[in-house]
Amino acid sequence: MKSLVSLLLGLVISQPGNMILQHNGDVLENIHRSDYDKVPFEQMMVDTHKLQTLLNRLEKKVYVSPLNATVDSQGKLISEKAGQRLDRKEFIHQFYSYYYQKGQTILSVPLKTIYPKVDSELLSSIQSKQIGQYITYFNSLNKERTHNIQLAATAINGQTVLPGETFSFNKTVGKRTSAKGYLKAPVIVRGELSEGIGGGICQVSSTLFNAVDRVGVTIVERFSHSRSVPYVPPKRDATVSWYGADFVFKNPYSQPILIRANVYGGQLIVRILSSEELVHHSKSLPDAPSKLPVEILSDKQ
Repeated sequence: MKSLVSLLLGLVISQPGNMILQHNGDVLENIHRSDYDKVPFEQMMVDTHKLQTLLNRLEKKVYVSPLNATVDSQGKLISEKAGQRLDRKEFIHQFYSYYYQKGQTILSVPLKTIYPKVDSELLSSIQSKQIGQYITYFNSLNKERTHNIQLAATAINGQTVLPGETFSFNKTVGKRTSAKGYLKAPVIVRGELSEGIGGGICQVSSTLFNAVDRVGVTIVERFSHSRSVPYVPPKRDATVSWYGADFVFKNPYSQPILIRANVYGGQLIVRILSSEELVHHSKSLPDAPSKLPVEILSDKQ
């Protein structure tokens, strides 16, 4: 222990002076080297636990998630946006340089670029070939349920599933709440789980299930309603609930697949697209009934 202390005493002893951490012209942190001393080796050793806490705090302040390229409801391509995160290795290097030197340091927090998985070039290459489609029907005069269908369809529209990647309906659509615009409705489809709102979400997940199942993806997780729902053939539904059932599938192909989901009047159309190079294995599935599903009061399930 004495030899270690002697070695550390040979280092440059810290002197007063703050480290000011900036990002985009704003001061994120104003710290002092003494706050990161490791007891009982003040001014000689850094408390790595405290440093890790600082790193985590900075990460939260500077992190920007990348955005994949996507397409809107009209088919217009929306370009990707790169994200950013803390360059931890470079920051640690700069921090130790400050700790064992004198005076004040002003540092622009070092960043690393996070590139999105799907850029415009990739997305353009997988819009040329439709490999599958499924259509279900609903009563467009039921405004609340129609609104919910449109919201959930918009959430999955333009999503790209890379080779070997899994797609989760719940993770993609998110929690269905009134704060996100979902509406309660007095009238729902018989047998459908309404999740406390006006229903419609399970019609979107069921339509998606049939569209992707038709093109031969790997179904990882799917649950059926306890009773048949009328907008898809028997046993062809996929119920979802934020606190329970999810619909999850995996892309088994060597090319990405693109989900397009649109509402036209009383039709929900989910199309699956990919590149011209994709060789897939199609399934023959029964079409959805075109007759409008019977609706009931939501408290009469």
